[in-house]
Amino acid sequence: MKEMRSDKKRNKNRSRLIAGALSFLFSAAILFGARLDDVENVDVKDITLWLQLAAFTVIFTGFVLLLWQFLDVLGKREREDGRKVPNIIAGVIERAGGYEEVLSFLFLILCWLPVFLAVYPGFFVYDAQDEYIQVATRTFSTHHPLVHVLLLGGVVCGIHKLTDSYNMGIACYTVFQMAAAAGVFTFLFSYLRKKKVSRVIRLIGIVWLGLFPTVVMFTLCSAKDALFTLALLLLLVCLLEMGTEESFFEKKGWQLLFVLAGTGMMLLRNNGFYAFLVMIPLLLLLQKKRRGRLLFLTVCAVAGCLLISGGLKLTLHADDSEYQELLTVPIQQLARTCKYAPEAFSEEDMEILHEVLDEEALSLYTPRLSDPVKYRFDNAAFAQDKGRYAKLWLRVGMKKPLIYLNAWLMTSYGFWYPDTIINVYGGNTVFTFTYKDNSYFGYEVEQPGVRESKIPWLDEVYRKLSLEVWKEKAPVISWLFSPGAMFWLYAFLFAWLLNNRRYELLYPFLPVFLIWLTVLLGPTYLPRYVLFFWYCLPLFLAVAQIGFGGDAKNIDTQ
Repeated sequence: MKEMRSDKKRNKNRSRLIAGALSFLFSAAILFGARLDDVENVDVKDITLWLQLAAFTVIFTGFVLLLWQFLDVLGKREREDGRKVPNIIAGVIERAGGYEEVLSFLFLILCWLPVFLAVYPGFFVYDAQDEYIQVATRTFSTHHPLVHVLLLGGVVCGIHKLTDSYNMGIACYTVFQMAAAAGVFTFLFSYLRKKKVSRVIRLIGIVWLGLFPTVVMFTLCSAKDALFTLALLLLLVCLLEMGTEESFFEKKGWQLLFVLAGTGMMLLRNNGFYAFLVMIPLLLLLQKKRRGRLLFLTVCAVAGCLLISGGLKLTLHADDSEYQELLTVPIQQLARTCKYAPEAFSEEDMEILHEVLDEEALSLYTPRLSDPVKYRFDNAAFAQDKGRYAKLWLRVGMKKPLIYLNAWLMTSYGFWYPDTIINVYGGNTVFTFTYKDNSYFGYEVEQPGVRESKIPWLDEVYRKLSLEVWKEKAPVISWLFSPGAMFWLYAFLFAWLLNNRRYELLYPFLPVFLIWLTVLLGPTYLPRYVLFFWYCLPLFLAVAQIGFGGDAKNIDTQ
């Protein structure tokens, strides 16, 4: 009896610790984010801030513990009674039978097709013109992933040569991406069905992926983010299988998919490469019995990425002299300090700074976006003596650490503050419009393409969703569009599974959180950088269901 009471006490303490940590971080996000949104600064010397943080942490900890108790009771009832799907829905799904994969694919395409026609030839935006020009002029750089540059630019240029139409080339690429997305999502739902995941979860998931605007926007967008996220989703499925099935390492198909998905993810975004490298030792800690095989698979993925990217770089003679993408945060920190505390720079320091960032560049500092300053960074000067500028950054940072902190928070808080309004491009004029009060999504068709809408009223709907702020001010609905809110949904689920010691279900969280950490070091906060929060939601709803019952088979629909 004493041992039982001792175990219960330890479990309670464990739950309080995990819930307390989650609540502390969430409270800090709310309080810090509100100040950044309002006055673009967090004063860590403000005693009121820390008193509020303590109070919020206590309140949210109690709320989280109560919610976990409710979920445990609900899960117990589900295991005992099973879930019932409404007869009509169950009948439709039952009649689908072996055609579920085909119907899933067609459903997704049919959902996206009207929007494609409305925004024809698709959203050719976010560096699209730059990638096309690289192929058209045969002048390449590693600023963008070369695999995507060749794919996007190659399709547009190739179709243009055949049809004399740039729009046709953009449309062909958009259709290709739609088919790829529908194929990966169909594979996901097929996998979830084999895992005996509830029909309700699968139904919610396919409707979400077919109709939710953020998913649709990026599925029809030429940016690399969609293909990157599709590769990541396949990797997450592999990791879930690895965590829940011991036979994973006996099946060559799963191992091959793991290597291909990992390689694709790393090739399509540089931060995917860094996240994958950090994930390797974490996976090795979790997989004690199969470390040798796991190490072999991860090395194959990394080697494949390096060979392909290195081979393309050599073959295309791609320029790799740019450093500003890696130095986004330091550049922004120096620019902010120069604006708000120029006295931190000695005369010699200011001369050194102007070698890489001239006065005009520094005058363009904006708190939420590093691009205006970053694009004018002198890479050649920096390359001549990197240590000289690193020492400058360190000297100034030791004098003004809080300015450095706020410079970084201002470009990243949208990834963790649920009520952020995405308006980082406000006032910027692009090809066909000027951003005003919202820049949630790029929307336009960059040259050489041009918008030729076949369904103008639906095109207008997506223009408003992309460029107007109303959706981010609507109660509850705004959180579905918010990168910060989506992050906390995933964080809550992770903490709940961790509290319940469902370690085998935590595998898919590893790359998600690692990639999220890398985007905190990026130039700004935009939904495109964390698209996986929306694309991968059905998978994590399935993970939640499995966490409910201990065994997904026990709670499958009757």
